[in-house]
Amino acid sequence: MGHRVTVFKPYPLTPGQKIRIEGGPRSGDWEVVEVGDRTMRLRCPVSGREVEWDRFACFVEERPDAEWPSREG
Repeated sequence: MGHRVTVFKPYPLTPGQKIRIEGGPRSGDWEVVEVGDRTMRLRCPVSGREVEWDRFACFVEERPDAEWPSREG
């Protein structure tokens, strides 16, 4: 008998890509600056602040006509 399994795969981010993280301490709109084997560098489109984090992004959904950056908090 099979089981319901949730599968997470790292998303292949590319420089220049515009992303939105919903939930957690990293939430908000970001532009991908650089992607390495273990880390990624992102830039906030509002403040211009850049951060480097371990790669963590997993694909959930794609919104083809979304406002970016979002005017929501």
